[in-house]
Amino acid sequence: MDIIRTIMKVSPEKQKEVLQTLISLIEPLGKKNGCLSYGIYCNIEDKNIFNLISEWENRQHLDNYIMSGRFSVLLGTKSLLSKPIEIKIFTVSDCEGIEAVDAVRKKIKLIYPILY
Repeated sequence: MDIIRTIMKVSPEKQKEVLQTLISLIEPLGKKNGCLSYGIYCNIEDKNIFNLISEWENRQHLDNYIMSGRFSVLLGTKSLLSKPIEIKIFTVSDCEGIEAVDAVRKKIKLIYPILY
């Protein structure tokens, strides 16, 4: 699985315009294109910072997205930003779920039973 995180520091007067653009990019993505999830998140401390995080089945699907017109639209918002766009790509080789949390909590419970 591959994850791309795009961090955008938006000029305050352009926030609504950027958000509308970002929302318009969400709907057409889907599992048929290898997109597992796509979300827009606003920074709690600074409402002018947006984080886009999307998960992709594999690097080829992510590369196809990066070469798409939709991604070009995203890059085209740079004139509305107060800082250059920041992009980070992560390759995930392993993923765990709630069972990993339960296992850790069980170990803690055995070590510190009085707390539980």
